[in-house]
Amino acid sequence: MLNKIMLIGNLGKDPELNVTQEGTPVTKFTLAVNRNTKTSTGERKEETEWFNIVAWRQLAETCERYLHKGSKVYIEGRLQTRKYTDRNGVERTAIDVIASDMEMLTPKAASGTSEGYTAGSTDDRDPFLPDYPDDIP
Repeated sequence: MLNKIMLIGNLGKDPELNVTQEGTPVTKFTLAVNRNTKTSTGERKEETEWFNIVAWRQLAETCERYLHKGSKVYIEGRLQTRKYTDRNGVERTAIDVIASDMEMLTPKAASGTSEGYTAGSTDDRDPFLPDYPDDIP
């Protein structure tokens, strides 16, 4: 079986770093991925899909340190579903991308960081750790 996703997009907000009770760093951010399509009349239209990205351990720290709102990045990882209860008491399902690799694509002049810097960690979420907080759907 294979569960792999590769995305190129821009961060919708600055990454948020938290630490689990066990001391494991986890960073969350949203990624906007644009896609160009044509309508039935031939008109070009841009659609945006939003993805919740979760990075663990060293990759979490790297994302928090070097990425900012608007940064263009390549993310590779796997999809993971989770259930949570919203503020109105309704049970919902969210799909997260658990990042295993990240490459910054924003040019150095625009971001102040190294162009093409690559960070990766095949050691993503440990299945024996408790789930991360579900306060952000």
